[in-house]
Amino acid sequence: MSLTLSPHQLVHALNWRYATKKFDPAKKIPAEMWEALEQSLILAPSSIGLQPWRFVVVTDPAVKAQLVSASFRQTQAADCSHFVALAVRRDLGADHVDRHIQRMVEVRGVALESLAKFRAMTMGNLEKARAAGTLDTWQTHQIYIALGQFMACAAVLGIDTCPMEGIEPAKYDEILGLAGTEYATVVACAAGYRLEDDKYAVAKKVRFKAEEVIVRI
Repeated sequence: MSLTLSPHQLVHALNWRYATKKFDPAKKIPAEMWEALEQSLILAPSSIGLQPWRFVVVTDPAVKAQLVSASFRQTQAADCSHFVALAVRRDLGADHVDRHIQRMVEVRGVALESLAKFRAMTMGNLEKARAAGTLDTWQTHQIYIALGQFMACAAVLGIDTCPMEGIEPAKYDEILGLAGTEYATVVACAAGYRLEDDKYAVAKKVRFKAEEVIVRI
């Protein structure tokens, strides 16, 4: 299968993308498009393939309105087509690892016994991180890989996004039913279509020059 997106098209899409401040609440992402974006989340890479996350997709207007109050009154949560809260699986342990391994057996058709070394290596890495007090931080970092992939894929499809760290995670957890579970909100992202009068849509991107940020050896 050959890729049809040219280098020029990719860079154009990334230049077109911006953190959308004003969404058009009347425009909704078509089902086929949204299904592709959900797949971009599902297919996101993660350390050791553990996928330590849950993605809560919100389209209910009443719930989205509640999230505005937990987002320091940022209206993107209410006005966008689809709103995603990206949550991390805290205190990752053997139950999650075994779930991942069972999925490997199911998908790849390998014997459970053949994954014993992989399980031991994975558990060893998790326990080292737990002992160092960095386990949740390590897994939280994975969330941003999924977020980046989601936003890039949306841009290629001509869908606007706005990543949002200016939120109150604990309030999100209460609203979205995550409180008291193993999952905790880390960041959110609005997706939809920009309003024509959003002045930031035409503002030139300000980035450091390539020679200042790219080192070629």
